[in-house]
Amino acid sequence: MVSTAATSFFPVPYPSSDSVEKINKFGSASLGGIKPKSSGGLQVRANAQAPPKINGTSVGLATPVDHLKNDDGMSSPAPRTFINQLPDWSMLLAAITTIFLAAEKQWMMLDWKPRRPDMLIDPFGIGRIVQDGLMFRQNFSIRSYEIGADRTASIETLMNHLQETALNHVKTAGLLGDGFGSTPEMCKKNLIWVVTRMQVMVDHYPTWGDVVQVETWVSASGKNGMRRDWLIRDCKTGQALTRASSVWVMMNKLTRRLSKIPDEVRGEIEPYFMNSDPIVDEDGRKLPKLDDNTADYVRRGLTPRWSDLDVNQHVNNVKYIGWILESAPQAILESHELASLTLEYRRECGKDSVLQSLTAVSGTDVGGLVNSGSVECQHLLRLEEGAEIVRGRTEWRPKFANNFANSGQIPAESA
Repeated sequence: MVSTAATSFFPVPYPSSDSVEKINKFGSASLGGIKPKSSGGLQVRANAQAPPKINGTSVGLATPVDHLKNDDGMSSPAPRTFINQLPDWSMLLAAITTIFLAAEKQWMMLDWKPRRPDMLIDPFGIGRIVQDGLMFRQNFSIRSYEIGADRTASIETLMNHLQETALNHVKTAGLLGDGFGSTPEMCKKNLIWVVTRMQVMVDHYPTWGDVVQVETWVSASGKNGMRRDWLIRDCKTGQALTRASSVWVMMNKLTRRLSKIPDEVRGEIEPYFMNSDPIVDEDGRKLPKLDDNTADYVRRGLTPRWSDLDVNQHVNNVKYIGWILESAPQAILESHELASLTLEYRRECGKDSVLQSLTAVSGTDVGGLVNSGSVECQHLLRLEEGAEIVRGRTEWRPKFANNFANSGQIPAESA
C-alpha cells in the first residue's frame, strides 16, 4: 500500500534495458497493476522494484507508458502528475491568435480616406461658454429636413437654433431650474421668461450640409427686462449670416401677469450680463394695427396643435412666425426671400385658441411683385374675437436667381 500511494503522486521512472531483460526472464504477463477488490477502486501502476509475485500470482511489469485496464478491459487515464496538470498552452495561443486576427480585420475595415472640407463633421455637443463666461457658442449642421423649396434653411430653422442656444446657455451656466429656461429662484416664485420684442436680420441663408456657429449673450434692458443677442456665422468661412436681438420680461406662471425681477433672481442672472450695445439697431418705427379693411390678405381658422405648445403650456414663439407667413402673398414667397423680421408679442396663445393672420403689402402693387425690388409687409396675428397676439413687419429682397431671369442666364456656381 505504501508503494501504491507513492506512485500516485510521483512519476514512475523508465526502466533500463538491463532491467527489462531481467524482467522478461520472469514471464511475459500483461497485467499492468493490481486488480482492486471492488469496481471503480484505485488503479495504480506497478512499481519497477515490485516483486514478480503478489499474493501468489505471477505478474509482469508493464512499461511506464502503458495504461491500466479495468475489469472490462478498457484503458484508464494516466495518473495525475505535475506535467500533465499544466494548462494546454496550444489552446491559449490559438485563442490569442484569433483575437489578434479579428482586431486586425476590424482595423483594416476602417475608412482612412481623407475627407473634403465640406465633409467635415463637427462634434455637435451642447456647446461651451467663452468670453470669460459671458458668451455661449454652439454649432449646428443644417439637416435635409430643415431646408425649404429654395434649398436653404427656413427662417423657422434659424429661429429654433436661436432658442436652443439660449436654453443651453442657461443650462451650461448652471442656472437651469425645473422650468423652461427658468433659474432656481424663478422656479420658487413661479416665474417664467416671455419675449416681448424680436428683431432678426438675415444676410445669407445656409443650405443643406452647412455648419453654422451660433453665439449668444445677455444684457440688461431697462429695470425689469433682459436683452439677448445672437450672431450666426458660417463655420467654414466665418461669414456673418444672421443677427438677432430680443427683449424678455418675467411673467407669473399661475396668474399669467407680468412681474418685476425679484432681487434673488437678479442676483442669479446679473453676473452673466455683458455691457454691450444691441447687435441689431432698434427699428423705432411703430408697427401699425391691421384690420379687415387695411389688410390685403387674410388667413383664417389657424389653430395650434399639441406639438406647438412648450412646457409652459403656451404656443412657442417660433410658431407665430409660421402663422404670420401663412398670409404672405404667394408671389412674394416665390420671387423674394425674407431679409428682416420685426415682431412685437402682445399676448400669449393657448391650445384652444383660433387665430387669423393678416398681411398688407406696403408701397407696391401686388400684381407687380415679381419684377419689383425690395418689398415690405405689415402683419398682424389675432384671435378670432379680435385680441392681438403679434404685430410684425417683414422686409423681402429678390432671390439671387431672379437677377438672371430676364437674360435667361444662370450663374456658373448654380450650374
